[in-house]
This record gives sequence, C-alpha cells and structure tokens, in this order.
Amino acid sequence: MAILAVNAGSSSLKFSLHPLHDGQVQPFVLSGCIEGLEPDGCPSMRWKYRGKNEQVPLAVPAGIGPFEAALERLRQLLSGLAEAASIEAVAHRVVHGGGQFTQSVLVTDDILARLASFNSLAPLHQPHNIEGIRRFRKAFPTVPQVACFDTAFHATLPEVDYAFALPRKLLDQGVRRYGFHGLSYQYIMSVLQRQSAHANARVIMAHLGNGASLCATRQGQSIATTMGFSALDGLMMGTRSGSLDAGVLLYLMEQGWTHAQIETLLYRQSGLLGVSGISADVRTLRANGSPNALQALKQFTYRIVREAGGLTACLGGLDVLAFSGGIGENDATLRADVCGRLAWLGIDIDLTLNQEASGSQACAIHTANSSVEVWVIATDEGRVAASEAALLLAESLLS
Repeated sequence: MAILAVNAGSSSLKFSLHPLHDGQVQPFVLSGCIEGLEPDGCPSMRWKYRGKNEQVPLAVPAGIGPFEAALERLRQLLSGLAEAASIEAVAHRVVHGGGQFTQSVLVTDDILARLASFNSLAPLHQPHNIEGIRRFRKAFPTVPQVACFDTAFHATLPEVDYAFALPRKLLDQGVRRYGFHGLSYQYIMSVLQRQSAHANARVIMAHLGNGASLCATRQGQSIATTMGFSALDGLMMGTRSGSLDAGVLLYLMEQGWTHAQIETLLYRQSGLLGVSGISADVRTLRANGSPNALQALKQFTYRIVREAGGLTACLGGLDVLAFSGGIGENDATLRADVCGRLAWLGIDIDLTLNQEASGSQACAIHTANSSVEVWVIATDEGRVAASEAALLLAESLLS
C-alpha cells in the first residue's frame, strides 16, 4: 500500500510515492516532476526510483492536452511498480485554505467549490492546484483525493500577528494574514524535534526557494510569519516583489495600470528577476556576476536578515535557525552571508560544515561556541501531505 503525493502547478506536476508500513508513511521510493506543460511547452518527465534517475521527453498525442498526457504517463510509470499496486489516496498540496480549512480534508464537489473562492488570493497556485485535483479525480476515480493546505500550519498565529490595521469589518470578511509554506515548515519542525533539544524553544525556519518566507515558532507552533494575505508578502522572491508600500499600487492605478498588469508585475516580473533583469535563478545570478545580478542577490539577503531580525524580536531571542527550500538547502554562500549579518545574535557557523551541508538531508552547521543552533534541512512536503492523508483515512475508517 502507498500514498501518492502530488503538487500540480501551471506548467509542472511534481509527484512522490510513499509506501505505508504498519500505517506509517515511509520516505518516498519514487519522486519526480513533469515539466513544460504550459501551452507551446516542451514536456519532459524526470524521476528517481530507488536511487536511479531517469528522464524522457513526454509525447502529447493529438486531441489531448499536455496535462492529460502527463497523467497518463504517470499512470503507466506507476503501473510498473510493485509499491504502487494499491494506492490508498492521492494527497494534493493546496496553497490556500483560507480561514475555513485548518486541517486536511477529503475532497468533495463542495470542497472544490469552496477552495475556488480563494483563487484570487494565490493566482499563481490555487487555480492549478484545484484543476489538478479535478483531473486526478477523473484519472483515479476510485481513489480518495485529499487536500493538504500550506496555510494550515499557521492556524496558531495570534490575532496581534494575523490582523491588519484595517477596519474590523474587513477582518470579519477574511482579510488577514494567513501564512504559507506550511507543509514545508511542518516537515522541518518534525526533523528539528527529532534532532535538536531546542526545537520547542525560539525557532526561525527559512523556506527559501522561488517562493520564500520565514516562520517563527515557539513550542513548535507558528507565532509569526512573513507571508500574509497572499503569497506576495514578506521576502523578495524569484519573481514576486515581497513587501511593498501599498502607495506604489495606488500610484500605478493612477497611471492607468490595469488589475491584470499589476498582477503580472507583482507575481511574475519582480523579485530577483525584476531587480537583476536577468533571471529568477540564484545560480544564474551568481554565475553572471554583473552589477545588477549582485544587487539582486544583495537585496535578497538583506530582506532575509531584516525579516529575521523582526521575528527574533517577536520571539524575544533566538535558539535555532533552520534553512530549507531549494536556495536554503543548496546555496552555501547565502547561508554564510545571512549568518554573518546575524552574528550579533551569537550565531557562529563552521564554514566547512556549511559548504558540505548543501544537498544533505539534515545537517547542523553551527560551531560549539554558537549561541544559536543553525541547521540545513532538506524539506519534504510530499511526505507531510502523504502523512496527512494517511491520518485522515485512518480517522475515517475508525468513525
């Protein structure tokens, strides 16, 4: 028996297969991604199965869309694996659960309709997450589909953090901070609780990738986070602006900018890409080395340090700092720069350990003299989603 965890985006489908043993979800035996699913894209599929890597182009027969072709190819791949003989559920990462969904749910038509009401809060993700669920329901009609929410981890935020300084009636309508990357933070915290004696103390977790945020926890629970009402707030990101003076938007509206133009600017043309004018990829910017590329990297690091300082104040100090996400896990230079700027907190990292940590599953990189533990943890959102689905199925059987 196994659970299939998926993350459907606008141009990609990520997947991982997690065996169940005595009711417990195991690390994936299969993981991969189908990319290039956008119109006029060049679809390809890559996967890792028990340590062996494969990559093939994806043929899209006439008369069907690329996502349907991707699903059929995934079905073919799964059909040849003994571990996929009995898929108990498909667990979907869903970015936004609003204030209604603070735990994972079995998907129904009513649930899908309610989730669609959050599309405008996460336009890069939510519509595609929902469309992915619809298509998996059709492709796997007898398999339960489970929605697992990135916002759920932040259900513990206190009102002083989640409420904006706006009229109360807007808060009552759901205009508030929600926070995101919750599946990742849930996994990082589970690793810290196994490996660090200070995991339940004052912790900042940094999920740094194309989307980026920080989360402050106490007793393993989220008390403050940098992302807000939408996935635009907080840190500068790959193509997203991060925190921005609302007056800029008013100015652009006065200049005749439309809603669609502003949305494109904030979600797709800003961040590392916008500042550098080159790329949203940190690796590309480091290799480029031009003044604009360096300025983008400098701003990205600065925003992390600035937000980390604010979260440290909310916590009243810091005991653990954990890096994760594609950049956080693999960019040793960024980790060293951030830790160097936060040295006033008593952070001291071993530069050799920092270099060696990239690509590792979980590695402490602080020295014995450091007042703050510093960890690099490879996140696994798929395993968290699979675990959530397994728990939900077990509860439904018991009831």
